[in-house]
Amino acid sequence: MVRTVSGKARKKFLFQHPRGMHDILPKEQIWWEKIAKATKDVADSYNFLKIDTPTLEKADIFERTVGVETDIVSKEMYFIKSSSDRLVMRPENTAGIVRAYLEYGLSHMGQPLKLYYFGSFFRREQPQAGRLREFHQAGFEILGGNSDPIYDAQTILALYRLIEAAKIKTPSIQVNSVGCRVCRPHFRKKLVDYYRKYEKDLCSDCKRRLKTNPLRLLDCKNQSCVALKAGAPSLMDNLCVTCNNHFKSVLEYLDELSLVYVLNNYLVRGFDYYNRTVFEIFADGYEHAIASGGRYDYLAEMLGGRTTPGVGGAVGVERVLEVMRMRNIELALPLKSKVFFVYIGDLSKKKTLSVMEEFRRAGMHVQESFGKDSLKKQMQLADKGNARFALIMGQKEVYEESIIIRDLKSGVQESVPIKNAVEEVKKRMR
Repeated sequence: MVRTVSGKARKKFLFQHPRGMHDILPKEQIWWEKIAKATKDVADSYNFLKIDTPTLEKADIFERTVGVETDIVSKEMYFIKSSSDRLVMRPENTAGIVRAYLEYGLSHMGQPLKLYYFGSFFRREQPQAGRLREFHQAGFEILGGNSDPIYDAQTILALYRLIEAAKIKTPSIQVNSVGCRVCRPHFRKKLVDYYRKYEKDLCSDCKRRLKTNPLRLLDCKNQSCVALKAGAPSLMDNLCVTCNNHFKSVLEYLDELSLVYVLNNYLVRGFDYYNRTVFEIFADGYEHAIASGGRYDYLAEMLGGRTTPGVGGAVGVERVLEVMRMRNIELALPLKSKVFFVYIGDLSKKKTLSVMEEFRRAGMHVQESFGKDSLKKQMQLADKGNARFALIMGQKEVYEESIIIRDLKSGVQESVPIKNAVEEVKKRMR
């Protein structure tokens, strides 16, 4: 947990930790270890692989992708003196992960590639509750393959499950679409036309944003600007057909998972590389978002690579721990057991998500491969992953509300009602 020392106690010492940063003392390590373990458990459960990137990155990476006009790049990056490179202490990790993906040719691995991380990041912000200059994030990224909206939903789901593993009940999801290169320029023009009428009422930052990065006008927290935002054009009303269909599918997947969400038409996030889905997750009674993220299909191209679909998000560890401290709660136990879900067709692909959650809630380690459409390839992956059972669902099973349980050791299979699937698998494991 993050602890503070009283002013009187601090005066006794000549040296103190830097402003906006903190020590993690021995008695607090158990909490950090539990969050790190919960992150690994959730990552393993959803088949994410660990990646660690350097604490230092070249400044150009963030200037190109996060955006020169964003507060992070223009005001908050910590520069490191170097004779040859302009280096900064990483302010976020998505750009660094995509850089590594391109640099090491990770597109040659199975696609999409699911990666996760747990590390510290640095921004020269004004220190306050929920905002530190050194902070930690646990994140999930899905790169490559195609822009299937099921991965947007699965990213949100992984973050949601990590928050649940911290026993933070019923976190609330806010979600929006910021469109793409086709529809966003049209919305941008509408937004500029609207705000020009009120330019004299904008804060100094928003007067600059109106000329350089109009979308960020919707992200301002200044009270006068917040009031103006209520009458601004809505992103949702200006999406192209492709973006509208993509976002509709994301919401359908969230509905299938019974994840409650709120549409926030003015949610844009602070990074230039986002397109289409963006989201934030909140805990009741806590001011700041404890998780956030979105889709970034153009980020690899910004770094000189080929256009590569991507979506990801991160949990703010200090914020999660602060909520846990406020509520005096602990973390959940890790998941066990292993089954592999196989789908045939789009209808069963959608249904599989909610069935998988029933098994995860029962403490079983479940696997899937949404990127593989053929039955043969999915069964091969089930064997390769040493799964004990394959749970197979096609269109027929969806309509009959059943699922096929195949014992991968004996080859024996049986069709059972979906509502009995968890107990039937448990029985066979015994």
